[in-house]
Amino acid sequence: MANEVKRAEILLESGTNELEILEFTIAGNIFGINVAKVKEIMQYEPVKPMPNSHPCIEGVFMPRDVIITVIDLAHYMGLQANEDNAREMLIVTSFNKMNAAFHVHSVVGIHRLNWSDIEKPDSTIYGGEEGLATGIAKVGTKLITIVDFEKIVVDISPQSGIQMSEIDDLGPRERSSKPIVVAEDSALLKKMLLEALTRAGYSSIKSFANGQEAWDYLETVRASLATSNAPLSSMVAALITDIEMPRMDGHRLTKLVRDERAFEGLPVIIFSSLIDEAMRVKGVQLGATAQLSKPEIGNLVGTLDKYIL
Repeated sequence: MANEVKRAEILLESGTNELEILEFTIAGNIFGINVAKVKEIMQYEPVKPMPNSHPCIEGVFMPRDVIITVIDLAHYMGLQANEDNAREMLIVTSFNKMNAAFHVHSVVGIHRLNWSDIEKPDSTIYGGEEGLATGIAKVGTKLITIVDFEKIVVDISPQSGIQMSEIDDLGPRERSSKPIVVAEDSALLKKMLLEALTRAGYSSIKSFANGQEAWDYLETVRASLATSNAPLSSMVAALITDIEMPRMDGHRLTKLVRDERAFEGLPVIIFSSLIDEAMRVKGVQLGATAQLSKPEIGNLVGTLDKYIL
């Protein structure tokens, strides 16, 4: 497998509900990361330690004139360190408009899957808001745990997450009962998102853990609309969706909404850590009303205000 992962070469057709997972190991345990987050895979190399940094941060290094922070996943997960660094790797990522490298023990390969093949983990087993698993994928006889890398970064650097101060900076606001549907798989980020929207004055929010659950609800809305004269906005005034989610991703959800005449005119806002130029093109092709990068919650509230108030 080539060391550099060129995302432009692996972008999948829009709205097909497919993804590619990079399989890696730590202390013999099998994990995965969405390839859309990966910029490059590099052989492990010594890094420069940073004084007074988080204990899970090994330090920084500077490939191609870009300073990148290195996070020791074994340390973070409480797993045994590898005594032999010879085969260890760095997974260099880009999401939430930041670059970070994750130190892993080995990289196995890439698997092309459908989101419907990835199961939502049981919160009682995988820790709910404190858990690291956003999905479990079966590949052959192996079970690959899809890791919540956004949560890891927020745990280590809280300022990289959703900041309630952005809502406070908006000043006094009127409350709105316009109904909003939210699809977000990360338990921690969903909690923060709902808290921020509520603080911003939006009091009627229905949240779902993935695109499939959100679509199932929207189908009940469609059925109700078919037997009543109620306007769409009285049942759902906007949809906010992440992109990567088990069972059904945000791009597939956006496509289904845009293909359904009953939802014509419904604002669909993609709020994801994966927004870059390539992803933005896909969102435009699918008919997204707006696309915002996490964790810019102030921009999200401003966009909601624009389209539904």
